[in-house]
Amino acid sequence: MLSFPLAWTLREGWDVLLRPDMLRSTLAFVVVAGGVFVALGSYRGVWRYSSAGDLATVLRAATLAVLIFLPLLFMFDRLGEVPRTVPIIQWLLLLVMLGGPRFAFRIWGSRTTSSPKNLMSRVPVIVAGTGESADLLLRAVASDPQGRYQVLGLLDLDAATRGRDILGVPILGSLEELVRVVHELGARNRRPERLIFAERIDSSRLRRVMSQAEALQLDLLRLPDPVDFKAAVDDGRIELRPFALQELLGRPQIRFDHASVRNLIKGRRILVTGAGGSIGSELMRQLALCEPRMLVYLDQCEYNLYLVEQELAAKAPGIVGVPVLADIRDRKRIKRIFAEYCPELIFHAAALKHVPMVEMNPIEGLHTNALGTRNVAEAATECGARAMIQISTDKAVNPTSVMGASKRLAELYCQALDAGSDELQPVDPRPERTRFMTVRFGNVLGSSGSVVPLFQRQLAKGGPLTVTHPEIMRYFMTIREAVELVLQASAVGIRADCARGQIFVLDMGEPIRIVDLARQVIRLAGKEPDRDVRIVYTGLRPGEKLHEELFDKGEVRLPAITSGVLAARTQRVDDLALRKAFHAIDEACAQGDALSLQAILQFYVPGYVPGGQMAVEAKVAGPSGTQAKVQAA
Repeated sequence: MLSFPLAWTLREGWDVLLRPDMLRSTLAFVVVAGGVFVALGSYRGVWRYSSAGDLATVLRAATLAVLIFLPLLFMFDRLGEVPRTVPIIQWLLLLVMLGGPRFAFRIWGSRTTSSPKNLMSRVPVIVAGTGESADLLLRAVASDPQGRYQVLGLLDLDAATRGRDILGVPILGSLEELVRVVHELGARNRRPERLIFAERIDSSRLRRVMSQAEALQLDLLRLPDPVDFKAAVDDGRIELRPFALQELLGRPQIRFDHASVRNLIKGRRILVTGAGGSIGSELMRQLALCEPRMLVYLDQCEYNLYLVEQELAAKAPGIVGVPVLADIRDRKRIKRIFAEYCPELIFHAAALKHVPMVEMNPIEGLHTNALGTRNVAEAATECGARAMIQISTDKAVNPTSVMGASKRLAELYCQALDAGSDELQPVDPRPERTRFMTVRFGNVLGSSGSVVPLFQRQLAKGGPLTVTHPEIMRYFMTIREAVELVLQASAVGIRADCARGQIFVLDMGEPIRIVDLARQVIRLAGKEPDRDVRIVYTGLRPGEKLHEELFDKGEVRLPAITSGVLAARTQRVDDLALRKAFHAIDEACAQGDALSLQAILQFYVPGYVPGGQMAVEAKVAGPSGTQAKVQAA
């Protein structure tokens, strides 16, 4: 209301306040401005958090109010009495009188929370990043009513811009200069306690920084996703999070081809074995998104099957889902199921995967992993399936365990079928033979029986964390990424131009030492390795190797078939010998003869070197009797 008389007064002096049309013009502007400000919502902003967006709203409101008021002035007196410069002066006054109090209040609020008393109680931090997220974090810290953090400086992730600042906070150097920056701040009694990442960096660089931070006794935190962080700041909250374990894996960025996978799955009848397991259940989730005609999910565990059924009903109610309680070792039952539902695509994830457990129960391991795979493959051929995709493991490469050897036999069997074995191939009712694809990969984070859930359980009890050997290394990827790449490999491998008899190997990146993984789990929990939580070495378990491999010595690596999926060609194993091996395993399992199984694996599995309990038992029994049983088989 004051802007119009004040503008006219600044133009012509105090005498204009006595003019009879001053009150009328002022009231007219009040009506116009009030309507404009309500329409644009300029009154809604919280002054404590005023920003450039609030300034833009004030600018729009002032401009629109003056532009609408001008025609009214013209209607009153044709602008004969009011100088033409008054609307311009009034517009400038509106910007100052509307915007000034808002930003003055914000500055006053920031000074209140930045008082010396508050600064003493704040946690000193440095921020990695100089982009928009860092700017947003600095503003949030400055206006935080709880005054939790004091930002000592910034580190540039890319090029060092030392000597410049953002919102008064200096850029102290690059991220590579972290050690120098912390020591210099410590020399001035301003040592930081935390390093906050405002931007994403690659995993290998993050692991390097984490090692430096451990030596400097710095806690590492990061901002949440930009959208979540902006929403939190708008609500007056600052939520910082620890890094998730998968962010430290060093995995390459994979381009997932959703279109080709969807074309493979949509409208088809799909069957998944081992659907209640870690890989199988994630397969179910991603397959359901591709709108299959029918999704048959098979597992021998009733409870796991129940959980999958409940999740599928909740998340994909439009999918025709058929839960089947069955064991892949039951040959006749599997064939009846396949004959009833006639699946077009089979994803075979059922297996016994725990190395020491299979080492102690070799008959069960071979019965499930080798003979069970044979049963599924035979049923797939007899029902005329388009393709069967087998999930394999890096433990099948130059195996030292029964589990690895059993999976290697399953690989060889499916490769032989895919290449067109006359000895193994049952009658195929389709003119085009069923494709058999094997996808091999390493460990997945969070899967049942994997090391990470074990570490988390041990950490919840206060430790110690147990590692078998200080040099043991494994390949890791997330369950979601593994399943995405399995589907992507299937979509490419099923094409007519893709050669038969290959093995597809997921690009696992670089292997990670298990002890480093244990240390990261401890750090992510906000504790210090070897100080707060101990790491204890227990020795290698039966069948366990120090280093896993992705390719066998006899395999020829081929060019990648798609992003994240490599390929290999294996030397063909004699089909007749393979048929004899499975026949011998079948008889030994039926008789419960673990000693014969040991010799059979040594005789038939390329590269198998026993390192577990079976080898000990075989030595005790003596080689002659075992060899005789193998020859008889």
